Amino acid sequence: MQTNNYKKGSIILRANKKEKQLRFLNKGIVREYYASSEKEININFYTKPQFISDLLPFINNLETKKYQECLSDSEILSIGKQSFFNLLEKHNCAKLLIEKSFQNLLKHKNILEFNKITKTPDELYQELFTYKPEWIKKVPQYHIASYLNITPETLSRIKKRTS
Repeated sequence: MQTNNYKKGSIILRANKKEKQLRFLNKGIVREYYASSEKEININFYTKPQFISDLLPFINNLETKKYQECLSDSEILSIGKQSFFNLLEKHNCAKLLIEKSFQNLLKHKNILEFNKITKTPDELYQELFTYKPEWIKKVPQYHIASYLNITPETLSRIKKRTS
């Protein structure tokens, strides 16, 4: 396991690259997004200690489609793939950790998909306000707007209506 310190603005994961390390955010804020030549769409923010690796590509030796950028100076713990798999073979608790992480990943993905399809931007913002208040406090508003798939101006209007 090694500790890496990254400056604000550092890209720690790039699309079309294999995920070679299991990473854990110890301190800082990281945004996760998809990017095309025209735009970037935020899909997640990490604001508290948690695993931040793209697990499916990591486990299956695939290329990721995501990017991750540090929105603040960040401290990230990491372990290489082979070291991690050696750990899995030696300790059953590591297997349980991965199973739980996959369950949480699937749960989050299902909730996100359902909400993005069925809820209005006002409702999505209210859910963020209720369930992810640290995002509202720590993540720049233009990134929140991208996550909600609205303009920053629309987000400002929503905030005025809900306050």
